[in-house]
Amino acid sequence: MAKTKEYSNGELTVVWQAEKCIHSGICAKGLPNVFRPKLRPWVKVDTESAEAIVSQVKQCPSGALSYYMNDEEEETTEDTKTKVEVLENGPLLVYGTITVTNKDGLSEEKNKTTAFCRCGFSSNKPYCDGTHIKKGFKG
Repeated sequence: MAKTKEYSNGELTVVWQAEKCIHSGICAKGLPNVFRPKLRPWVKVDTESAEAIVSQVKQCPSGALSYYMNDEEEETTEDTKTKVEVLENGPLLVYGTITVTNKDGLSEEKNKTTAFCRCGFSSNKPYCDGTHIKKGFKG
């Protein structure tokens, strides 16, 4: 069963999907008062403005973090063109809605951000699972 946690400040709710997280640390580096991986709860949404938190959540490379405004009661998604970004020493990020056809021929639709493995060490190929950090991947 997928582990999903929600953290709210009344105005904004941050959603974290553990199985998608590649532990890039971008969230903690960007807003260390909000995203505190060594503490519990690790997301503290009452320490920064909603705008700052939304901006940081949108930078999540794996799509593990998302948000919704509580008065809207549904997760916020953005319509964007498909865009590809190569992260230094990390995964290949694809932004937008894409269809991935796996080696077994089954297809699945991915929304927002999808992180693809570039190092070859992921246990969840073709997706990144963060192993590049442990292996010291450079590229």
